[in-house]
Amino acid sequence: MPISISPQMMREIIMDHYNNPINKKVPSNIADYKKIRMDSDSCIDDITIYLKIENDKIVDACFDGIACTISTASTDILCELIKGKTKEEAFYITEQYKNMIYEKEFDENALDELIVFINTHKQAARIKCATLGSTGIDAILNGNDDK
Repeated sequence: MPISISPQMMREIIMDHYNNPINKKVPSNIADYKKIRMDSDSCIDDITIYLKIENDKIVDACFDGIACTISTASTDILCELIKGKTKEEAFYITEQYKNMIYEKEFDENALDELIVFINTHKQAARIKCATLGSTGIDAILNGNDDK
């Protein structure tokens, strides 16, 4: 394993982002945001992701809805990581995250707290939960939003 973080610490980080998500909100100026609704057939996940993009830079990222622990925590961390980044930088983060989830080579330095999901591949049913946020973010960045 490329990191030296204990399984207990991983669980604590995930649970903290689930119980106290920093980026779970509906923006007050919703018209300034691109959004996409993401849901899952295999879990309770049903969230809307909001991105405010100005001059090719992600000014704000947040989400709202109901989701399982893995989906909530991963989306919360992703939103935090892509704020202030360009579209290109955000794509790089989501690409590296998905590479890690699917057991491909990845840039650990790009992931920060997302590294806690490194063992998700061991529970195949949780892969969709772990990638719901990144899939939604990529869709918005590619222009496939609900607006």
